[in-house]
Amino acid sequence: MAIYSIAIVFVYRICRMYGSYRFKAMGEENISILAINGLGVVILMAIMYVFRMDDFSRGVLMLYWIISSLTIIIKRFIVRHILHHYRRQGYNQKHVIIVGNGHHAFQYIEDLKRNPQFGIIVEGYVSKVEKEGLGKCLGSYEELEHILQENEIDELVVALEPHEIRFMKYIIGCADKEGVRLSLIPFFNDYFPSNVRIEKLGKSKLIDMRATPLDNILGATLKRVMDIVGSGLGLIVLSPLFIVVAIGVKISSPGPVLFKQDRIGLNKKTFKMLKFRSMQVNDNETTGWSTDKDPRKTRFGSIIRKFSIDEFPQLINVLKGDMSLVGPRPEVPYYVRQFKEDVPLYLVRQQVRPGITGWAQINGLRGDTSIEERVKYDIWYIENWSLWLDIKILWKTVFGGFLNSEVIDINNNEHK
Repeated sequence: MAIYSIAIVFVYRICRMYGSYRFKAMGEENISILAINGLGVVILMAIMYVFRMDDFSRGVLMLYWIISSLTIIIKRFIVRHILHHYRRQGYNQKHVIIVGNGHHAFQYIEDLKRNPQFGIIVEGYVSKVEKEGLGKCLGSYEELEHILQENEIDELVVALEPHEIRFMKYIIGCADKEGVRLSLIPFFNDYFPSNVRIEKLGKSKLIDMRATPLDNILGATLKRVMDIVGSGLGLIVLSPLFIVVAIGVKISSPGPVLFKQDRIGLNKKTFKMLKFRSMQVNDNETTGWSTDKDPRKTRFGSIIRKFSIDEFPQLINVLKGDMSLVGPRPEVPYYVRQFKEDVPLYLVRQQVRPGITGWAQINGLRGDTSIEERVKYDIWYIENWSLWLDIKILWKTVFGGFLNSEVIDINNNEHK
């Protein structure tokens, strides 16, 4: 156990679990704790099995995983809130100076005002021109070295505009000379996603503008494991309902029970998405977009669509790996070709597996709603993915997300 304890601390350090709580999201941190501790217990059980150490109960090890994880989570929760409280009271502050007076400098100030728990105090700003709203102007760029000598600060935050880039070398040199940490808000900050990755190619530094949390193999593995377990359990639990719905679909109108349609998935690859057929067999399957009061819907189809039951066969797509439980909703090739020309960043959605439900869907963007708004929500989900966020979306889907705005049309004529 001593060796295990040392090893798990080492893994925590590799995963960057030690350090400042100032900017870390608590939900994502808790998922990491559960995952690391869980992986440690699984490896420990495997070692015990190999060496025939059968005098330890696996149940006790699982109990250890639960208790140790909860203890660490509660401890970090308490420490975090104590620090937030004291920072709001003016203690444990981080003192910074801003270099620049443009849009991003003002944005940084506003972000700090909205998050006083970060405990960051702006001592002033350095700029060629004074502007109201940034606080005290400490001088111009050429005076920066003297300013750093006169002010005891923790960090220099550089927020230059494009036309001021010529000062960058001098500013970095001043910070290095005075031993002050430097953070940079690039002038193209508004085009940055939430997560970026920097790779080296010789002396060239490449910024991966579309790096996502799911590029991390641990995160991708956890999401896939959740998909396999969730879809497998869902298919088992819902199998009686599947039989009832299949009979209802067959009785409601002639045609197959399942509706198969080409959709665009991960890396723009086409797959066959499954649904319980809720409409009459028609010739518009590849381009026809269903509406709330669609004359093609059958009476039974209207009911299962109202409660999203027609989507349940997509659990098979999840199990196969075509889809995920949570992700951007997949679209038919016809509309993908159209939307990619009209909607900025539309195909960024294809960097992850499409989902049965998603961040856009639980926020009311489903069916005949704004594609632009849906894309915004989908991009936010991709850039901010965490296992905790997936669990939150699934929870909201199960408890309120199945019922949609479609009208149950019991008078629909199935033989029009």
